[in-house]
Amino acid sequence: MPFDAVLGLGSNIGDRVGNIEDAIARLTADGVVKLVARSRYYRTAPWGVTDQDWFVNACIAVQADVSARELLARCQAVENGMARVRTQRWGPRNIDVDILTFRDQKIVEPDLVVPHPRIAERAFVLVPLKDVAPDVRIDGASIDEMLSRLDSSDVQPLAGP
Repeated sequence: MPFDAVLGLGSNIGDRVGNIEDAIARLTADGVVKLVARSRYYRTAPWGVTDQDWFVNACIAVQADVSARELLARCQAVENGMARVRTQRWGPRNIDVDILTFRDQKIVEPDLVVPHPRIAERAFVLVPLKDVAPDVRIDGASIDEMLSRLDSSDVQPLAGP
């Protein structure tokens, strides 16, 4: 299953699953970004700012014949098109689309860091990431190694397909 990038998606406002489905449809609408695999949906506790409603999180693996910068622009265009409001870091959001990995690249720029800089701290990212890219390694560590250092008990699959 070849893929160019893995994206993390999350929502904790409104129809959480519907918001993620809408974001995936928008990302793949013109065919430049192609869906290769998708994780299950997971109900997750908030992270960072914990005084907010629970999230639904998922990951998708995509093929995209674009640069990481162009993929970031597409992710941000989806967020903006869905009227995401940024009022508080790690606060409530109707949609969040993050680039978790991009090919085998390591990118460190002011507004783009790949692999995602806090991926190893977030079970809500690692659990769905394992669904779509179980063999990926981040800074030499496997997903299972990173998960072994975290409490993932609050990352629960939602019922359904």
